[in-house]
Amino acid sequence: MTPQDYVQQKASASGSSFYYAFLFLPPQRRAAITAFYAFCREVDDVVDEVTDPSVAASKLAWWHNEVRQAFSGKPNHPVTQALMPLVAEFGIEETSLQSVIEGCELDLTQTRYLDYPNLTRYCHLVAGVVGEVSAKIFGQTDPNTTAYAHKLGQAFQLTNIIRDVGEDALRGRIYLPVNELQQFDVKAHEILNRLDSEHFQALMQFQTARAHTLYDEALALLPANDWKHQKPGLMMASIYRTLLCEIEAKKFPVLTQRVALTPLHKLWLAWKMQALGRF
Repeated sequence: MTPQDYVQQKASASGSSFYYAFLFLPPQRRAAITAFYAFCREVDDVVDEVTDPSVAASKLAWWHNEVRQAFSGKPNHPVTQALMPLVAEFGIEETSLQSVIEGCELDLTQTRYLDYPNLTRYCHLVAGVVGEVSAKIFGQTDPNTTAYAHKLGQAFQLTNIIRDVGEDALRGRIYLPVNELQQFDVKAHEILNRLDSEHFQALMQFQTARAHTLYDEALALLPANDWKHQKPGLMMASIYRTLLCEIEAKKFPVLTQRVALTPLHKLWLAWKMQALGRF
């Protein structure tokens, strides 16, 4: 299996909404975003799939070193072997990849966030940075697009947090800020035991409103001259925001089930943005 085959398989197997946006890109940009996304999946899977924190920490330390070696011209892993020939063309920096790893490392040491500013730092590392790199690969021409991409990444991450409350609880993690749990009188043990309530519903409505605001702010930040270049990100925005609305319409069953859009629905939303330029 070639490195290119490896990253393609890694990206498509995830079933992520991101994959549907890649389909409409020219070959070179598609190769770059597929390799970058496969890298993000590799390091994220370390945290989600390795049960021993010390083993996970060792694996992430390995990735830190692998990225350093790759940027010095000696990539060993299929993901970095696929990515490195494209980093110069698309302005992908070593610090960005290291930041993504640092964000995943937080999951090994931190299972609670005291307030939204603390959560925002985590979202910056695991999603905002990813948005910035992706915008470059998609064809960013305006430096102001970076602020849009970063905020959109944070909107995606908050949507993920809302969707995954129950799954994260099974891992002992609560990403919803502690002071906001207190504000809505939701106890941590209720989330960890996946107990729904009116208080929990109100808390989730609050989180959803914040996510919608982030989407609106992100779209307002996108320079008009970069709209056509950022269509893949806008496709993902359409898919993720539709998912958020679906979760909201179903009254947040996220403690006990994973709400998802069908592959056909995701493809339709992506095509609509590509062909019609609208949500």
